[in-house]
Amino acid sequence: MPTLHWVGKDKVVNHHHDVPFRLLDKQYSFSAKESTPTNSTNNRIIHGDNLEALKSLLPAFEGKVNCIYIDPPYNTGEENWIYNDAVNDPKIKKWLGQVVGKEGEDLSRHDKWLCMMYPRLKLLHRLLADDGVIFISIDDNEQATLKLIVDEIFGSGNFLANFIWEKRTNRENRKMVSVRHDYVLAYCKSSNLDFNVLKQVPMTEKALANYKNPDGDVRGLWKSDPATAQAGHATQSQFYTLIAPNGKRHELVSGRCWLYTEEVMRREISEGKIWFGKDGNGVPRVKTYLNEKERGLTPETIFFASDAGTNESAKAEIKNIFNGLSAFQTPKSVLLVEMLLQLATSKNSIILDSFSGSGTTAHAVLKLNAKDGGNRRFILCEMMDYTETITAERVRRVINGYGEGNKAVAGTGGGFDYYTVGAAFFKEDKNLNEEVGADAIRDYVAYTESIPPSQQFGKDNPITPYALGATETALLVFYYERDRITTLDLDFLAALNIKSLPSRPEQFVIYADKCALDKDFLYKHSITFKRIPRDITRF
Repeated sequence: MPTLHWVGKDKVVNHHHDVPFRLLDKQYSFSAKESTPTNSTNNRIIHGDNLEALKSLLPAFEGKVNCIYIDPPYNTGEENWIYNDAVNDPKIKKWLGQVVGKEGEDLSRHDKWLCMMYPRLKLLHRLLADDGVIFISIDDNEQATLKLIVDEIFGSGNFLANFIWEKRTNRENRKMVSVRHDYVLAYCKSSNLDFNVLKQVPMTEKALANYKNPDGDVRGLWKSDPATAQAGHATQSQFYTLIAPNGKRHELVSGRCWLYTEEVMRREISEGKIWFGKDGNGVPRVKTYLNEKERGLTPETIFFASDAGTNESAKAEIKNIFNGLSAFQTPKSVLLVEMLLQLATSKNSIILDSFSGSGTTAHAVLKLNAKDGGNRRFILCEMMDYTETITAERVRRVINGYGEGNKAVAGTGGGFDYYTVGAAFFKEDKNLNEEVGADAIRDYVAYTESIPPSQQFGKDNPITPYALGATETALLVFYYERDRITTLDLDFLAALNIKSLPSRPEQFVIYADKCALDKDFLYKHSITFKRIPRDITRF
């Protein structure tokens, strides 16, 4: 598979491992006013560097996000974004200097953009569920390079489509070529599934108009489809002369076979499920009934403005939300994101947007929930200072309703929790940052030891307050006290109430500051000692 190389790539390929794990600090919760409908409330808006925010989400959401939509900076060289040519933002200048080194000063605009995107895509891949889908909006500036790095991270075999969105309907005469479209790259986490990860789209009025009932069929509305198929995999029983009820003989054309065997075809004709035209002399066609199953349309790779909105309609919408103010210059169309969510989510899906901008993804999630009674949840990450004043404020107004007069839009209901990216779990000297608290440390260690939430223990468990939980074969104990040194010794082992477990564990994994037991004793009793903090995994 072809891979893309750029200056600085070797420094960022594994950088997601080095990103410090930070806790999320909850600042407040927002809930809809009482008069609004019921909608999802367990949503999150996170203010902070999305690289650190994504890392902080791993313990709770690794492999659980059903759909990701991101609209990263397009890297046109004209936009005022923090990763631009000048890289004026102190955080990014420091990041490039630390991660990429002195080379960072000489990187081109494209090198910088790729260095920024790669580790974020690696973390997004870890967060996506096995049956999940990621959508990435982009234009021609980086579409080709983006596809190569997503091929590398997600696997070229998991590429679904490169959708084209008609983002404008008017011609741009000030440029050499009037560009009317953007792209939306779509990938799944795994294509080795026994179902399609993309759903069919709802039937349009035009598609529904094809279903009629000219013969008064009691089974209801139907449309006619060909009664023949390509003959490549046909059996001999699908080649015959079909005789219509009026006696007319219908012969196959070269390379075609009948859809059914002759016996099945006769039965379908007798039940009125084969259409020969109003006069009975037409080419035989199969009736497909509208109510036979839940019908939809296979998604196509072009999203027309009439269905998915445009840049202009998105700007008009956000102006309406903010009482006529152009609060955000490059919002995405809610209709576009809503269409993508309909393709890849169910009513209880978790949706993540780590370049959330003005909050369009949250708007689309709440709007779709209001339509179909769903309980989809959103997670937004945004590092810019407008996270509270624009991103969160837009979501608040969508929840409670916005606009005036004939432009008034009813509230969707719902709520969210607002977080900031907080303290690092480890200090620069690689010791634990004990200021994060014992509960946070316990949760972190349980995650690094792959203890499922259902098998984690509270401090009130009967074994010991230090027990973290159990896997299928091992009991894990985190013997930690902030104000004193802990020692794994015979007294501590004797205090463990192992009899309270259904069966004796095959192995014990015990964390402590020190160990007073020799290696032979540990081996004989299947005890693995891990020192705090040296042996706490930095994921």
